[in-house]
Amino acid sequence: MAYLFTSESVSEGHPDKVADQISDALIDNFLAFDPESKVACETLVTTGQVILAGEVKSETYLDVQTIARDVIKKIGYTKSEYMFEANSCGVLSAIHEQSADINQGVDRASKEEQGAGDQGMMFGYATNETENYMPLALDIAHALLIELANIRRENTEITYLRPDAKSQVTLEYSDDNKPQRIDAIVISTQHDDFAPEAEMLAKIKSDLVSILIPRIKAKYPQYAHLFNDQIQYHINPTGKFVIGGPHGDTGLTGRKIIVDTYGGKGAHGGGAFSGKDPSKVDRSAAYATRHIAKNLVAAGVADEILVQVSYAIGVAKPMGIFVDTYGTSKVNLTNGEIAKKVEEIFDMRPYFIEQRLKLRNPIYSETAAYGHMGRKPETVTKTFKAPGGIEKTVTVELFTWEKLDFVDQVKTAFGL
Repeated sequence: MAYLFTSESVSEGHPDKVADQISDALIDNFLAFDPESKVACETLVTTGQVILAGEVKSETYLDVQTIARDVIKKIGYTKSEYMFEANSCGVLSAIHEQSADINQGVDRASKEEQGAGDQGMMFGYATNETENYMPLALDIAHALLIELANIRRENTEITYLRPDAKSQVTLEYSDDNKPQRIDAIVISTQHDDFAPEAEMLAKIKSDLVSILIPRIKAKYPQYAHLFNDQIQYHINPTGKFVIGGPHGDTGLTGRKIIVDTYGGKGAHGGGAFSGKDPSKVDRSAAYATRHIAKNLVAAGVADEILVQVSYAIGVAKPMGIFVDTYGTSKVNLTNGEIAKKVEEIFDMRPYFIEQRLKLRNPIYSETAAYGHMGRKPETVTKTFKAPGGIEKTVTVELFTWEKLDFVDQVKTAFGL
């Protein structure tokens, strides 16, 4: 019997994502001026207020207030009526030096023996149901909000949008796990107070169905066949949504870990990404396991793969690697045998993950909204400013864990 599966996404203006983006902007600035920085930065945002807290070991000094304000401005919180505005909000920093007790478990005389920054387990997942090897419902949920943000910034077809928004997509799958159609779409978007409530809601629903959805179908033609006349649209189902952003709901770093990963598919070890430098395996090993899973699926090892790795704090070698192919394996090997080959191909010690994926670079701001996985690898040039007029321009590779650069090695190892 057919079944339904749902994933959600949130916009860059969602309070939790505002917090994530500020935390990752701090990471990027620290790494730009001192690539060996060890950083764990948490952000809280609420009405008119930003609070930064965390631990840092770095040779550089930053103007964290300016960095936070620049992020908020870029997102679009630039009007006083939002009750959270880039130039006027307070920014309180409670960042202090990293614990020497933690640092001694990470730094080693030999960089190759760098210990994991924490214990825990991390998961990577990939499926061939989309071109970017991501779960389809999440991919569409992200696409809806990326395009909604484009419409907001254009400010021509729809002129009343505000930065905060959420989406949710429910797909119908067949018995053989193939997506058949979109069953329901939920979008809640913050907006100006421009008319009586009933009139406003009717206008917003009409605009999103008649403007946003056609743009999605045109921009993502591979998904166009999934849209149909029977989709249930729930647009701002609670009513008006004028009060939003950090004024409507406090935001915290690390509260959207399923949005950041696979939308509920696969598994999650529980550790957030944003605000953590790559010595924290919560982040680096989650990227590395995604890289493994994606290359395995692209090589034809299986249609769908979950990879788990686990660590002890201060220990370089992982506790173990686990692989689940969900019964979709195309090779005559058990999941345990596949995991053994993965260990032989990919060195999962933290230092080697950092080197393989070029993680000690300022590449994290771009990850902090619309998902860390399934994104397009690209090379960009970025400029950073520090107090005293110091500038640093760097060219970096973004989303290196999405590269299919191990497919040939995987095929050779598995005889494909």
